Parts: sequence; structure tokens; C-alpha cells
Amino acid sequence: MKITSIETYLVGNPWKNWLFTKVSTDEGISGVGEGSLNYFAKTVQTAIHELEHLVLGMNPFQVEVISQRLIRDVYSEGAQIHMSAVAAIEIACWDIIGKVCGQPIYNFWGGRCHDKLRAYANGWYRGPRTPESFFEKATAVVKRGYTALKFDPFGDNWRTLSPSEFDRSIEIICAVRGAVGTKVDILIEGHRRFNAATALQLATAMAQYRPTWFEEPLDHCNITAMAELARRSPVPIATGESFSNKHQFAELLMHGVVDIWQPEPLNLGGLFATRKVADLVDSHYGVIAPHSAQGPICSAACAQLSTSLPNFFLQEIFDDFNEPWEKNLVDYPVEVVNGYIEVSERPGLGVELNMNEIGGHPYHPDNALPLFKSGWELRRSESLV
Repeated sequence: MKITSIETYLVGNPWKNWLFTKVSTDEGISGVGEGSLNYFAKTVQTAIHELEHLVLGMNPFQVEVISQRLIRDVYSEGAQIHMSAVAAIEIACWDIIGKVCGQPIYNFWGGRCHDKLRAYANGWYRGPRTPESFFEKATAVVKRGYTALKFDPFGDNWRTLSPSEFDRSIEIICAVRGAVGTKVDILIEGHRRFNAATALQLATAMAQYRPTWFEEPLDHCNITAMAELARRSPVPIATGESFSNKHQFAELLMHGVVDIWQPEPLNLGGLFATRKVADLVDSHYGVIAPHSAQGPICSAACAQLSTSLPNFFLQEIFDDFNEPWEKNLVDYPVEVVNGYIEVSERPGLGVELNMNEIGGHPYHPDNALPLFKSGWELRRSESLV
């Protein structure tokens, strides 16, 4: 079996253009992947086609060699953009392998460890940045059966907070806890906004509301500060989504202070690399909550990954809170039932692209999430704001 072509498709979701791939073989079996990356969808698309000649003619079963050719052999280090391009090809190769063998992907990594996956909702808080709005929307999320939900209460702030902004952020956290009760996990998203002093002040103030974690409060490049914050914070620190190689995980793991890890398969170059990171985390007694803020192919890939992980904790899901047409982009999309993902037993990823739907949502350069611009929580294309 040989790879004969790699096709790419851009889909214009208002808050992030999604980039999908289709890898075809000489035996008529094809696989699908994803390489979405906020503002960089077209950049990643270009990178895929710049690299594709390195793997044309290769056997898609040779996942490790394919990854080495696409990463090590090009010598230049392209971080998330580079790894998202690799992931778009690598995930499609696993989909092909599953289809050829008639097995879901998790069966190649030790089999099913979980009958279903506990999901946490994200993307649910579109609307005004007020405690009242967050209360109302959090109440609706819990009524849908979710037992965990994540949100960023911090507006467009960066590095520091004024006293009024600090107070409003804590009031929103209080409102969400009041809406969901004491038996639901609330997860606080930091989006790498703060310096260490501000992050510690926030962690101390929010601790009374018992959040399950405070996610990426600092820039991921500041590993020493992240370790020191995790050591001092009364709230567990979660991180890892922005890392683009296993060496970054290893460096932070050596400090022994972070227990909740959020690898993003697209940022890491695909599923096999992420599976290796999960094992590395397990050797340090940590748990995995894979980051998945992309499109429906990434959701399906993360479901396969998480099913195989003995140290799985929670799975992020946006799909219930995206544009209503999103689930039409693929056949058999990931579904959340009473707060849990029921994992597909179909071969490969278990999903296929619906080309008729994909053509109806064109790319737009303003389709992105401007996290440091007022009103980003609306998750609308900047061209519509």
C-alpha cells in the first residue's frame, strides 16, 4: 500500500477556520485528518503541501518513519504550525490503518480502557461578560447532563488585572459555582494571560470555589515560573496544550508539581506522539485531559486516544456549542450523551468527511478567536463584530 495523494479542505467556522485532510492510497482506501490552528489555517495548509512530497509513495502503516521524515529530516523547527501540518497527515494514516484492519484506532494502542469518556463542555458561554450571563448559561449546560465545564472569566486582560477586573473575574467564577452546585467540576481557563504574581493572586482568590484546575495561567514558554506557580497555588495547575514536542513536557515534569496535563494532538504532530506523552505523564503519576478546541475530526481523534489511556481524566468538547451545521461536516460525529462520549467502534476514526457540507462554508481570514480583543467570548468572526 502506498500514499498517492494528500488533499486539503478549509471550512469557515466563524471563530476558527478548520483545516481537514484526505490522504489517499493506491488501494482505494483513504483516511481523514485535521490541522486547524486559529489564525494559521492557510499557513498550515501550505505547509502540508510543501511537505507532502516527503511521504508520497510511502506505506501509511509506517507512521513513525513518516513522522521522522516530516519532523526530524526537514531540520527546521516550526513549532505548532509545523506540528499541525504533520498531525493532519499522521492522523489520516491512523485512520487508514484502522480501515484496512477493520479496527478502531484505540485497539492498536492497548485496547479500550474506558467504556465511555467523561466530557467537559467548552464554548458554552457566548454572551456578555457578566455574572448573570455566565450563571444562566452554566445552568443550561448542567441541564444537558454535563458534570464538568470550562470557561475563561478574564475578558481581554493581559499580564495584570485592575482591581475592578479582578473582582469581576472572581464574581463570574462565584456565579458559575452557584449555578452548577458543588458536585460539578468547574475548570478555569487562563489562556496564558498572566504574569506569575497575578496568577497566584487569582488562584488564591478563586480557591474558595474549589475549581478542579486553573489552566495555562502563564505563557507555556515560562516553564520555571509555571513550576513555581504550581508549587504555590492552592488550585491545581493544568497545562500542556501549547507544547509542540515531548521534550517540553519532560522539562516541566522534572519539577514534579503539575499533575493535570492537556496535550493537544494537533500541536504535537499527531496521535502517536500524544500517546507517548501520555505514557510519560503516567510515569510521573499524572492524568491526561486532552485539549480539543478544533473541529469534528480532532474530536474523533481525541476520543480514540482517550479511550486507550489508563490515566485519562476528562475530555474537552466544543461540538455541542459550535455552529449547528458542524455535525453535518462528518458522518457519525462524536456525540455526548448525559455528559459522556460514547466512543465509536467503527474502523479507524469512525468518521468521514461530508464533502457536500464542506463546500458550503468558505474560508474567511477574520474567522479566528482574538483572545485579547474585547468581546472575543461571542465567538463570532471579527468581520461580523
